[in-house]
Amino acid sequence: MFDIAGELHRRLAGDREFAVATVVSVSGSAPRGPGAALAVDSGGTVVGSVSGGCVEGAVYELCARALEDGATRVERFGYSDEDAFAVGLTCGGVIDIMVTPVLTRAPARPVLRAALSAAARGERGALVRLVEGPAELLGGALFVRPDGSYEGGLGGTAELDRTAAGEAGALLDAGRTGTVVVPAGGAWRGSARTAAGEGSSCPGGVTLFVESSGPPPRMIVFGAIDFAAALVRVGKFLGYHVTVCDARPLFVTRARFPEADEIVVDWPHRYLSGTRTDARTVLCVLTHDAKFDIPLLKVALELPVEFVGALGSRRTHADRERRLREAGVGERELSRLRSPIGLDLGARTPQETALSIAAEIVASRRGGTGAPLTGSDTPIHREARRAPAAA
Repeated sequence: MFDIAGELHRRLAGDREFAVATVVSVSGSAPRGPGAALAVDSGGTVVGSVSGGCVEGAVYELCARALEDGATRVERFGYSDEDAFAVGLTCGGVIDIMVTPVLTRAPARPVLRAALSAAARGERGALVRLVEGPAELLGGALFVRPDGSYEGGLGGTAELDRTAAGEAGALLDAGRTGTVVVPAGGAWRGSARTAAGEGSSCPGGVTLFVESSGPPPRMIVFGAIDFAAALVRVGKFLGYHVTVCDARPLFVTRARFPEADEIVVDWPHRYLSGTRTDARTVLCVLTHDAKFDIPLLKVALELPVEFVGALGSRRTHADRERRLREAGVGERELSRLRSPIGLDLGARTPQETALSIAAEIVASRRGGTGAPLTGSDTPIHREARRAPAAA
């Protein structure tokens, strides 16, 4: 639900009731992955999406029902051979969706408020909810912070909460969202209570859905040129926190880059050496000048970032590689350099070039080939490519 955290937090702040449907697992080809969410409030307003349109109507009805009966439920959507008219994904995949009512009286409401508030501020945290296990535990929520502290509970034993917090912390450190299975055992045994008050258990353990939130990934654009201005707009559209850096104060101004989150006047290599980066960071070198490029790329190619690309012709690239080798950059580091940056779209204008660069970044992140889908039998979604063939 963190992808619509701002909208949901505003509803909580206004004491609105709503039900939120969250994709908790995907099998085969599906338009959206785990964490995608759709919410329906008490006034019937809809925000978000779980499937790009395939099952939105059915999910809306599930949310409306949850608002009425206050029950949390998990539903599976996917076409079956037995029921050709079943509600499912037109792309042939299967998704599991958890529908959680967030009513005024819901015990989990304060926990969800804390989690959504943190996510709306761009802070790191993980929300844990049970998706498979004793029915009595559906609807509980645990919010885990980066320091390991947590609030709320899954409705079972304290040991289950501690185990869940530990599992969530591991996914949070990796910035991942997904399911975790807690095997049958002491961590949860006896956590679900029967009408007689005795403990019950689930032989297969319990399955938890862990949703991680945090600040958006960074895109750092080096070189305050027209291509950079276009790339800033595309980067913001893709959800990056975009920084523009150039050593020339005449060019790197707020007037030229009004949509950038940050503008920095500094030598690029010096700024990159001192700023925060992580495994999601994208570095786009558009300076196109050896006195900037070489020291900058020498630093960039040693960092564990997601993407390093540099603008220039093939002749410029060959000269750049030679200079980098002379500067002591090894072949392993050089193999990480995307240069000339961008996919071959025949781009000419700054806007087209920015689109070309963004397309390569997305293809690199998602495992795409960049080839046309027309005439290809390759599955569109990466998850489907990895799925085993049907018997």
